[in-house]
Amino acid sequence: MSEELKESVVTDVLVDPVSGFAPGARPFASRLSAESVSLGYAGRSVSEALDVRIPDGGFTVIVGPNACGKSTLLRALSRLLEPTSGSVLLDGKSISSYGAKEVARRLGLLPQTSIAPDGITVADLVARGRYPHQKLLRQWSEADEAAVVQALEATNVEGLSGRLVDELSGGQRQRVWVAMVLAQQTPLLLLDEPTTFLDIAHQIELLELFRRLNGEGNTLVAVLHDLNHACRYATHLIAMKDGAVVAEGRPADVVTAELVEHVFGLPCLVIDDPVSHTPLVIPLGS
Repeated sequence: MSEELKESVVTDVLVDPVSGFAPGARPFASRLSAESVSLGYAGRSVSEALDVRIPDGGFTVIVGPNACGKSTLLRALSRLLEPTSGSVLLDGKSISSYGAKEVARRLGLLPQTSIAPDGITVADLVARGRYPHQKLLRQWSEADEAAVVQALEATNVEGLSGRLVDELSGGQRQRVWVAMVLAQQTPLLLLDEPTTFLDIAHQIELLELFRRLNGEGNTLVAVLHDLNHACRYATHLIAMKDGAVVAEGRPADVVTAELVEHVFGLPCLVIDDPVSHTPLVIPLGS
């Protein structure tokens, strides 16, 4: 792509540096946001002065090439990573001002990698999602039991409830971890590559579940690698490159062949998906 074309792409879809929104976009309510955050690990900078607002009631999907800062941003939004500067705000307050249980009652996180304790069953692991709701004198309740059963059924792992987690396949384990997050029953769900290890049928099954949860009023934020899945299921797309947000908005508004080549280095065509009528990215051969 020529430098002139790259500049045109960025001008067309880049978030306005003053308003924080894509050109022509209307402001939206946001319980979760990052304001001028700089992020990094062990002295290595990943993002500088990053501004992100998560639309309430939306299904936001973060896309971008490997090592562009997608998961780092998600970790910061969940309080797993402390910004070197700037603030992550949850319900109008710095997320670092809340206790761990209070954060876990407001948002649930599915990290990229999770390790279950040895010898734990599926039902016991999913039940751990109820921990944020437990108090010193509060016993296990019918509401807790119902939340666990509902989460097992929603992820289609109720038949595995008595199995040991370490006996399961990678795809089965991934669905069990999703069930644990669902058992938290939080209005905000952060999902880092939730379709990892899943075959295509279970990927779609899980994405349809997330769409249903979003339709019920939950706010979801997910990191996905499949751009076509992102276009089909997201209501709000954030495209990142080199630690920066280069475009955001409705997939139909921001996903173009020029943007995909600029962000991913992939020549392609973008057409209308005949089923979902969302952008469909078709790679071009050499």
